[in-house]
Amino acid sequence: MTPVLQTEIIRKSLHFLIGFSPLLASINRLWTVVLLACGMVFYAAMEILRLKGVRIPLLSLITEKAMRERDRGFVKGPVTLGMGALFSLLLFPLPIAHIAIYALAFGDGLSSLAGRLFGRFYPRFLCGKSIEGSAACFAAVFLAAFLVSRSVRMSLIAAATATVVEALPLKDWDNLAIPLATGMALSFFL
Repeated sequence: MTPVLQTEIIRKSLHFLIGFSPLLASINRLWTVVLLACGMVFYAAMEILRLKGVRIPLLSLITEKAMRERDRGFVKGPVTLGMGALFSLLLFPLPIAHIAIYALAFGDGLSSLAGRLFGRFYPRFLCGKSIEGSAACFAAVFLAAFLVSRSVRMSLIAAATATVVEALPLKDWDNLAIPLATGMALSFFL
């Protein structure tokens, strides 16, 4: 396994964890919002300490193992990931928020892994992303949305939106754009 693939597996394993927030929100939405906000503030504080040379047991190690080449300095991916879930819970009714968060957790996460593992076709319109990764994103979001909504129409809207946004060259900002665009598309078209 290449170091790049190893890093991506660590990153996306952490990415998948945000998929627990819909379960927590269905138990208590307010506490899930508070937990996400506190988690982002805690991570940001620990990341600032890491940048100042203070090693935080386990957290510094995980951050360093999950860093990409472009992530020199403050690693903002976990913050934008938390923001994507947090804003989804604040802006959308629960079924839509759940789908938006699953699009982020599983659509974005699986697209990256599938692209790295199986990617062979990289058309220009996908901005450096692979057909295989985009197909994985579409399939993962469609399945997650269908399991939540039981609606083929809703699932198609969510999957198409998430796949288009995931293909844009947004770097870590896709963690915010994917759930917000998915939630807005579902709100607008339903």
